Amino acid sequence: MKTIIVATDFSAEAENALNYAASFAQKVGARIIIFNSFTIPSHFGNSLLPAEALIGLEEENQELLKLKCESLASRFGIETHYESSMMSEVPEELKWLYKKYEADLIVMGMTEKALDQDLFGNTTTSAIRKHSYPVLTVPPEAKFNGIRNILFAYDDVVEGRQQISDKIKLLADFFKAKIEIFHVNRNLKKECSRTILQEFEGSDYDFKEIKSDMILNEIRQEIKTLPADLLVMIPQKYNFWESIIHRSKTRIMASESAIPVLSIPLTS
Repeated sequence: MKTIIVATDFSAEAENALNYAASFAQKVGARIIIFNSFTIPSHFGNSLLPAEALIGLEEENQELLKLKCESLASRFGIETHYESSMMSEVPEELKWLYKKYEADLIVMGMTEKALDQDLFGNTTTSAIRKHSYPVLTVPPEAKFNGIRNILFAYDDVVEGRQQISDKIKLLADFFKAKIEIFHVNRNLKKECSRTILQEFEGSDYDFKEIKSDMILNEIRQEIKTLPADLLVMIPQKYNFWESIIHRSKTRIMASESAIPVLSIPLTS
């Protein structure tokens, strides 16, 4: 892992995610790219600002990013850079930056679970839903203290999953972590179990399969039972009409989990 992009809006949650990412980067020897999408501060209201004023605000924003880079580099001994854009669509900008820097991971903070997140999502859950890059969501109280136990909660999707299994194995090997492969379904299928075990052959893992209709509740309980330091999930892609009926389990877990959630899409 060489490059980690961290999106920030300078909130407390984003700052915590930035510190988590910096500690992670220090451990794996990666560089950090801090990204901020600049918006006009709300206290300006609907007032029309001259071009000079907008330029001044943007320069102040970039200076703040520069200071954060210098602080992280000094505190953690890592390489840092920054990128900014003005009033852009954050998921789209992250997609572009992910390609530009040939990044390995996007890190974003997550506010405490709220009704509006659960119903409509936010910038972080939107990034998980829309695009094909891995996103690590960091909850407000999470601190990086290494990774000992990885909980991989998977469904019955098989095609293209090997690349995700390989990434999980590499992460586990680096941190000397144990993997628990966790499957919850209404109807257990032996063929699916056999396939996933073949994907993790040679790794230090446990396999646990539960028959239940309460998939999210079972995942929540397993996080505590293990206890897990990292939850890995594969987000399902829904079109507009499907998204009205189906709510992504990955997005729900990312919005409420007390531990970081790594979302790896099949196309990453």
